[in-house]
This record gives sequence, structure tokens and C-alpha cells, in this order.
Amino acid sequence: MLKIQFLGTGTSQGIPVIASKHPVNFSKDPKDKRLRSSVLLSKNGKNLNIDCGPDFRYQMLRANVQTLEGIIFTHEHNDHVIGLDETRPYIHFSQKPLDLFGNENTIREIKNRFAYAFGENKYPGSPTFDVHTIDKTVFEFAGFKIQPIDVMHGNLGIYGYLIDDKFAYITDASYLPEETLEKIEGIDVLVLNALRKSPKHHSHFTLDEAIEIVHRVKPPKAYFTHISVELGFHEEVQSELPENIFLAYDGLEIEI
Repeated sequence: MLKIQFLGTGTSQGIPVIASKHPVNFSKDPKDKRLRSSVLLSKNGKNLNIDCGPDFRYQMLRANVQTLEGIIFTHEHNDHVIGLDETRPYIHFSQKPLDLFGNENTIREIKNRFAYAFGENKYPGSPTFDVHTIDKTVFEFAGFKIQPIDVMHGNLGIYGYLIDDKFAYITDASYLPEETLEKIEGIDVLVLNALRKSPKHHSHFTLDEAIEIVHRVKPPKAYFTHISVELGFHEEVQSELPENIFLAYDGLEIEI
């Protein structure tokens, strides 16, 4: 059984947005409060994160995650990597480095932004990592079968992930190559980004574009994430969606 917990479902600024007067920011519905996007995968007592943004510490405390085997990164933007220093307690209590997986660009940027953790003369107490630069080759880690899949985020090539041949996580997408669409056809659950209704965005799917992808791939269930205030109120948008498509929300748990 694969368990997925949505640690965060917001876009890079989260919801509410600092200094914004958009009405969604003032919603009383907890489903409209969104930390930066990330999910926790759990199976057979092992935990694996996809991405590690600025809300990582609070997300792990809120979800009471006691152990963490590793993190796989979709790409190098700050809302997906900048919480990495907060992994120090997991490293301390496990007494072993934390495994990190990402494409060449992502790993290079992580090493630049957290240089103190990778230099020869490391700062005492800094985190220790086992870093793995990955391509699209299928690999196994901590009991999870992981297939990186190509995603375009504007002009930036990033990764989505197909997990155990039944769950796909794709965020920050504006275009999916035909090869990727073919790989995720027939899966049980698709998670996909849906930033807003309109206007079209240069590096993120709109709601209608995300729905089109779901209709093409035809999973039994799909969940939308990486949501901005411009999408609207959770319950209002949910009421407009096809019956097999759901807006994800922080704290949502599903099992496959």
C-alpha cells in the first residue's frame, strides 16, 4: 500500500499571500490555507519526500513525520528546495546522511545554495547528504520504484515522478511531451498542477489545461496542486470539476 500525504498544495507564495487583498486570503475554510507544494510518500515504514520548500519544517512537524529516508526533487526553484537545511534533525537522529535525488541542474543549484554543507571544511553541525544525480532511468530506493519523467516548466526542463507504476506527481508543468503522456496513461492516480483559471501562464498549467491532460491520460482519480489565490475558493472550484478530479488540500491523505 502506497500512502500519499499532501504536505503543501500552494504555489510559490503560498496562501495567504503576504500583503495581498485577494478575498481567498481571508477565507475561513482551512482548505484555502496552502503551504508550498510537497508530498510525503510512505510505504512499509519508509518515508520519501518529493521536494523540500520553505515550509518544510512546519510541514513535517504538522504531519508528525518521525523518520525520512530521502528527498527527490522536481527542480531547483526555491519553493521546492530551500527548506533543505531543516533536514538536520533527521540526519542527527538517524546518524547517517540523507539521500537526495535530482537532475543535473537541481543538484548543481543545491550545492551552490547550500555550499556550507558540501565544502571540504564543513561548518560544524551542517547537514550531510548522499547526493545522486539522476536521469530518466528507473531506480529503486527505500522500497519505492521511481521513474523520472520529462516535464517542461516554461523553457526549463524538469522532472515529474511515476511511483510504483501507479502514482504520478507532476508540478510546475506548462507542457508534457508525448513520451510522458504515454508513460502515465493507465495509472491509478495523477497529481498535476493547476495554477489559476486565467489568463494563460508561461510556465504553469491553467485549470482548463490541467483538465485537458486528465481527459487525455484518463486516470480513475486526479488531484490538482500548486494552486494560487487566482484559482478561487476551494469549495467553489471543486463543485465545478468533473467527478474524478479533485483539488488537493494541505493534509489530504490518499492510499493506493
